[in-house]
Amino acid sequence: MKLTIVIPAYDEQDAIGSTIERCLAARETIIEDSPLSDVEIIVVSDGSTDRTVEIARGFSDVRLIVFEQNRGYGAAIKRGFEEGSGELVGFLDADGTCDPNFFANLATALVEENASVAIGSRLGPQSHMPGVRRLGNRIYALILSTLSNKVVSDTASGMRVIRRDALRQLYPLPDGLHFTPAMSARVLMDDQLTIVERPMAYEERIGDSKLHVLRDGVRFLRTILEMTLMWQPAKLFVTAAVACLALMMLLAMHPVEMWLRLGQLEEDMIYRLLFCSLLGTFGVTLLSSGVLADNLHRLIRGHRRPGTFVRLFLDKVYSFTGLAVATVVSVPMLSWLVGEGVVTRVMSGYVDLHWSRVVLAGLIAFSLGQMLVTVLIANVIRFHAARRSLPSVDMMSRQATVPTTHIEVPESRQLTETRESNEAPSPM
Repeated sequence: MKLTIVIPAYDEQDAIGSTIERCLAARETIIEDSPLSDVEIIVVSDGSTDRTVEIARGFSDVRLIVFEQNRGYGAAIKRGFEEGSGELVGFLDADGTCDPNFFANLATALVEENASVAIGSRLGPQSHMPGVRRLGNRIYALILSTLSNKVVSDTASGMRVIRRDALRQLYPLPDGLHFTPAMSARVLMDDQLTIVERPMAYEERIGDSKLHVLRDGVRFLRTILEMTLMWQPAKLFVTAAVACLALMMLLAMHPVEMWLRLGQLEEDMIYRLLFCSLLGTFGVTLLSSGVLADNLHRLIRGHRRPGTFVRLFLDKVYSFTGLAVATVVSVPMLSWLVGEGVVTRVMSGYVDLHWSRVVLAGLIAFSLGQMLVTVLIANVIRFHAARRSLPSVDMMSRQATVPTTHIEVPESRQLTETRESNEAPSPM
């Protein structure tokens, strides 16, 4: 098994030479301490304007790829992967922060754990990462772990080993510095991909950093949310829905307590209850969107995703049985809330109802209607997803034409029959 190590470099003249030397010196150790049998090293100069290319050309055992223009950190790594020939591909930053010998640990962990990606975590006890970046990485890791239900400590590590056959599932990935958090999010969001982490030593970089804490921090966060939306859309929708519904219930506690205690509400509470109604309708819409997005993802991917408690719960609620139960519960409540007003309007031409009843009835009616539409659309998607998983008509017809039995004719008998047919008189 061969490992391709890619070193993306953009104006790293102060560190590129020592980084290459350390990688070349580490090859023997990497092979001895891992399942690898060979290591190749590729340097990709990403539009460098200093002496990076000149220094890299001085190493005959290293392949050099030069971009005339800066294309981005991720673009350089992906180009190195394309040009490499290893069954495993890896990369490390050219700034001298990572120890190339650690590739042995990552490759071993990848093989032993049968993982898709192995990451060197920079947040271990031997890390010298600046405090601001350490805090940012922990925040990103917490967000990503919460959204994926999988634990990760370093979302943007610049030292990794990946199985080449996993790249097809990982791509597309961005070209910029957010290449690494996008990869982490992609692996964690896909149930068919696995990740393993190992803590590694991390030194202060040589030269000026290309990372802008605020700008790239926002980009990293946006990337994590975008990847979550692409691969686990229900997570974002359901999380936002729960937040809206929780805030609605929190704001509604005081009016409900007053109504239960006094049997009436103050007139100025209309604003609070209207806002609660807005939160409720938005929350129900987000919840319905999450159900539809999850079913669409199943249709597109072509396989059913592992059942979690939330997914199983929503499948039960957003079904015809759940709709029937909701209708049975909602109709009496609507009748109690606005039934009297409807009767007086029809019989006497006026409505004598408190506004709070109309607001609550509107929220319930909207939720019931939203649920009805969602159940109908979800069942259409489920039908086509189930139909797509069935064998095609052509395959079924081919299977039907295959003979179920086969009689072997002895070779001596075949020769006899052939001889007799040749000796038989002509019908003429």
